[in-house]
Amino acid sequence: MTEFLTGLTLGLAAGLAPGPLSALTVTTSLKRGFGAGARVAMSPLVTDVPLVATVVFVIAAVPDMWVSRLSVAGAVALVGLGVWEIASVRLLHREHEGPGDAAGGTSADLLKGAVVNMLSPHPWLFWASVGAPILVTAWRQSPGRAVAFVVPFYVSLVGVKLVLAGVVAASRTRISQRTRSGLVVAGGLLLIVAGIALLVAR
Repeated sequence: MTEFLTGLTLGLAAGLAPGPLSALTVTTSLKRGFGAGARVAMSPLVTDVPLVATVVFVIAAVPDMWVSRLSVAGAVALVGLGVWEIASVRLLHREHEGPGDAAGGTSADLLKGAVVNMLSPHPWLFWASVGAPILVTAWRQSPGRAVAFVVPFYVSLVGVKLVLAGVVAASRTRISQRTRSGLVVAGGLLLIVAGIALLVAR
């Protein structure tokens, strides 16, 4: 029960925390609706298996020099994605909902979310400092305890992002084109700021 409540609480906190994935969920939902935003929101379900495994088994053995280089590459990629989001504002007036949206990039949305999640420092820091110790301790007691931590964590984490995508997508038809564009630009700027912050903190 303790692991369940811990996973649920930490997942909610992680889902509500602002960051690159939240920004991308918002901008994608604004531009292309709930389906596209939901695919971005679900990207942690794809990325976090290798991410957690890396934190638990590899990071401790990687020389600091390589960790620093990977941090720089991730920061540059986040800045580039932020610039791309801002530049894409000019395409908003040409986008529409319907079959074209659904077919326009199911895998691309998921991939973009996965890249952002892998490059963001937030999940790495969480699992390195909080998640991995809890998971390992629970696993040593019993695999069931570990599962009781992981499942509610991801249900609440992804659930919060899906709600965010739904709220933003529902409001996109009620706000002006100018406001939508401004929100997309704000989301792109958040990605840029996250990349710069990663560079400064390395």
